[in-house]
Amino acid sequence: MLLGAGAARAQGVSAVNLAMVAEPQSLDPMLSSSDLVATIMQHVYEPLYTFDSRWNVAPMLAQDLPKVSKDGLSYTITLRKGVRFHNEREMNSGDVVASLQRWMELAARGKAVAKEVASLTATGPLTVEIRLKAAYAPLLAQLALPGAMAAIMPKESLAPQLKEFIGTGPYRFKERRPDQFTVLTKFAGYVARTEAADGYAGRRQALIDELRFVPVPNANTRVEGALSGQFHFSDLLPVEAMGRLEKGAPAVQAILTPNFGFPYVVFNTREGVLASQALRRAVQTAAGSGEMLAAGFGDGRFFAVEPNFFPKGTPYFSTAGATLYNERNPQLARDQAAKAGYNGQPIRIMASRQYEFHYNMALVLAEQLKKAGFKTELVVVDWATLVQRRNDPKLWDVYFTHSGLFPEPMVSPPQMGDDAPGWWDTPAKRQHLAAFNQEADLNKRAALWGRVQQLVYDEVPFMELGKFNALSARSSKLQGYVPLVWPFFCNVRLG
Repeated sequence: MLLGAGAARAQGVSAVNLAMVAEPQSLDPMLSSSDLVATIMQHVYEPLYTFDSRWNVAPMLAQDLPKVSKDGLSYTITLRKGVRFHNEREMNSGDVVASLQRWMELAARGKAVAKEVASLTATGPLTVEIRLKAAYAPLLAQLALPGAMAAIMPKESLAPQLKEFIGTGPYRFKERRPDQFTVLTKFAGYVARTEAADGYAGRRQALIDELRFVPVPNANTRVEGALSGQFHFSDLLPVEAMGRLEKGAPAVQAILTPNFGFPYVVFNTREGVLASQALRRAVQTAAGSGEMLAAGFGDGRFFAVEPNFFPKGTPYFSTAGATLYNERNPQLARDQAAKAGYNGQPIRIMASRQYEFHYNMALVLAEQLKKAGFKTELVVVDWATLVQRRNDPKLWDVYFTHSGLFPEPMVSPPQMGDDAPGWWDTPAKRQHLAAFNQEADLNKRAALWGRVQQLVYDEVPFMELGKFNALSARSSKLQGYVPLVWPFFCNVRLG
């Protein structure tokens, strides 16, 4: 049974119950790109760099932004002095090098970075040098992202499978009871930055003694728990709950996070019926993104039907490939499939009801494909199972997921990198991304991004469906909370 906040404070401990969409499949911050794992473990582990509220890269465990050589090949990183791990040992450059080596061996994004790295060395007790084979503009953003995090760990704790979770963050890992909760407690020895808090950057303070992340797969249960006061925070709620949450004010505050992210559909390019690019194009032709978004979010305040991967007014806005977006043309799709040799194999569409909008969109896609003559099989599993199954190319053809909307194209979705589920790897991808990643000038990169976006529409490794705003809820007692892509409970207090 969950301990209520009032009872916790009566015992001298401030605690919050935070309702998450599922049980995390892992607590290793490097092994999973799941937003859920990132949300929980960003309180325990920290990277060298992070993002401020405007998505600028900012130092976290690094003292400052790195010194970059004129040719863009050498990054010299000075570490903060006196940072302590949860085992009370002080962090040094040996820990950073060992952690980044593990990240480059195990994490999907880390593997992509590893291909760009010529050497990684500790050049002093608090100094690290990364030398690149060629200029690689996304490096700092890759090191900053919480998903599949380049987390810094004590080198003695490193193993292919972590046995203990020791970081430098404001909270330390206490206990995990599968399907019940994951508990983090305040780390009294935390050494904070001195700058003002700004997004994920700056000063981090643990103002609550205990964070309890509770898996609540049923979306309606998360809503009811928010309204009843059982949960101080409920993540990713169905949009139809907005009216009820508004009526629950002032005790409950609805949180609308604008431009939260984008839902997208990943295709298995390695095995199965959709390993054929021509058949993926046929599926894309049959699909109607607008209908899927409407089914997923209902209220027009919560989604935008648009082909550009990045919003208008941002550096990477492009309409490349727009004619292939939201076609919803079943007859043309049927003709394309026939030419590609489709002979009735079922397309296995995998989705989870723990993200209700994933499931609702999957129902619509299945019907759109049936209208175009495809056979479909809807595979509904819990989120942890989906995350596990998507690693096996024999088990699925399509799965639904979503990503936060970030300013650097290479940090999301993971399919832009190497070895992520879907396994998109073509000569054109390698050529286009090499040109894009080696260009440091923002204006030139923006032009090159249009070619990459066009390639995604042409080769169809995934379909980005549009943009969405997210709905969550918090208790009025949870003060200082700032809506962010990965809910963040540093600098938040109970009132």
